[in-house]
Amino acid sequence: MTQQAQANQTAGRDRLHVLVVDDSAMVRQVMQNILTADPRIKVTVAADPLIAWTKMEKEPPDVVITDLEMPHMDGLSFVRKIMAEAPLPVIVCTGLAASGTELAFRALEQGAVEVISKPKLGVREFLCESSVRLLDTVWSAAAARLRCGSVGSAPLMTADVVLPAAAKRPVACAGRNLVVVGASTGGTDALRAFLAALPKNCPPIVVVQHMPEVFTRAFAERLNAEFKMNVREAQNGDKVRAGTVLIAPGNFHTVLGQEDSHFFVNVTNGPLVSRHRPSVDVLFRSAANTAGSNAVGVIMTGMGSDGAQGLLEMKQAGAATIAQDEASSVVFGMPREAIARGAVDYVVPLPRIGSCVLDLVNSSAQALRH
Repeated sequence: MTQQAQANQTAGRDRLHVLVVDDSAMVRQVMQNILTADPRIKVTVAADPLIAWTKMEKEPPDVVITDLEMPHMDGLSFVRKIMAEAPLPVIVCTGLAASGTELAFRALEQGAVEVISKPKLGVREFLCESSVRLLDTVWSAAAARLRCGSVGSAPLMTADVVLPAAAKRPVACAGRNLVVVGASTGGTDALRAFLAALPKNCPPIVVVQHMPEVFTRAFAERLNAEFKMNVREAQNGDKVRAGTVLIAPGNFHTVLGQEDSHFFVNVTNGPLVSRHRPSVDVLFRSAANTAGSNAVGVIMTGMGSDGAQGLLEMKQAGAATIAQDEASSVVFGMPREAIARGAVDYVVPLPRIGSCVLDLVNSSAQALRH
């Protein structure tokens, strides 16, 4: 069955069919319980990729969730087989060991659309958060292929639960010398394209990419090895400097602060905001509060609305704002919502976002000199 035929078939269904592949019976059961809590989702399970493939041939799923370390066929080979023979959205679900993060990134390179950590068991609030994230990710994965779909009905908390909006706007003093970026599904590739267009002494950049803890550090390390600028996972108190890209750590919000003329980041806990931690809305609000017109905000590919309200607050505080265009987005949800709210100054194809940011930063610097 072709990818387009599968897309058409899925678009016509009342329910989403998800295939869960994991050699742990407990993990299969927990994930089945979480997913079937949404009445629109039908779940099939398999203990290994060979069993899964037999089931896929009989009834093609809309989304596959697979572990990476399994008997008979490893998960990475399974992803390659799916992409080569029956392309459809694949979510990699793995533990947090270092070996698991490396395999997960290789799976993303082979065509998987998302990576999530296995649900935490035994503590009610952890399992509840795992439920929210898993349901969101499944619908996001489906949308990556279908450009449609909706997320679950879990409560949507705003950035207010982490930090309040500023009572007054910060005073502009140094031109646009800070860049904040938010991305989700498809964001790992989008961020690579963005950074590839920037010089070694790029403006200071802080990024929220929706990704589990541990994976954000591995992602930062891979980017650091690939590009000339210094890319690393943000730590509490890190100063935001030229030539440095800070990636918000998974499972923690990242908030900008200011001391004298320098910006720094605080890494903090808190509830899920817009169903995410880290949340783009939290980072963007903190940029509006502390940097105002000294910032450039960029919202990239991703499902849902995280970042839209924060980008609007940045624009209202005088920042320049950019959204990735629909044609180059894997999922146009986050940029579309920001555009709909009037939060975006420029809608730009992915290959031009880097140069657009540099033009905005350089033009503000030239204006200050004259």
